[in-house]
Amino acid sequence: MITKIPTAHINCADASLIAETVLMPGDPLRAKFIADTYLENVIQFTSVRNMFGFTGYYKGKKVSVMGSGMGMSSIGIYSYELYSFYGVKNIIRIGSCGGYVPELKLRDIVLVERCWTDSNFAQVFSNDNDEYAYPSDLLVEKIEKSAEELGKKYTKCTIHSSDLFYHLETEYRAAVLNKGCQAVEMESFALFTVAKALKKNAACLLTVSDSFCYDEEMSSKDRETKFTDMIEVALNCVD
Repeated sequence: MITKIPTAHINCADASLIAETVLMPGDPLRAKFIADTYLENVIQFTSVRNMFGFTGYYKGKKVSVMGSGMGMSSIGIYSYELYSFYGVKNIIRIGSCGGYVPELKLRDIVLVERCWTDSNFAQVFSNDNDEYAYPSDLLVEKIEKSAEELGKKYTKCTIHSSDLFYHLETEYRAAVLNKGCQAVEMESFALFTVAKALKKNAACLLTVSDSFCYDEEMSSKDRETKFTDMIEVALNCVD
């Protein structure tokens, strides 16, 4: 078990270089875009496996942004190391999702109020058998206040946090809809589980990047650079 820094996956030897609040997109290039576009006095604190992490100042407030990669295993590693070894208190995932219901359109912002999974991540990680995981009330309230201040619309949703991107089982989505899920992504359940076990704070903002109802999707480049409404809401709620 890792007991010191740098960790195996974050090559930062000084914990003070990472802010107490980390915004975490899946794509490390989106992390770089955020740092280049919104932050001042930026330093890069990690580059292991090109999973870039940056710290800078947004309107005078210190904030870090770091990629998580795709899937529960990946965000589970990075969130655990940030919380456990670098003094991070808050992680806000800012990712993409696929819309399961026609009410969600491309580029809509989703604030996750709970997520459901059929993964065994929580059971193996912390012997937690709940199939639903929840964000921290504190961060959800800050995000809602931030969105109101900026005049950004959002929808609170239950999401499906999946281990798989591709499914061969054609009836799978119908079963997921019965769990109340309105959209799908691959990371939030693990983030919420790690935060709960370590008594830290986590939340998740998503932008609808593709739709199962309308057969539409955003390009990979747009996913990197066009999620500005969601990014600004997350940055604005940093203390």
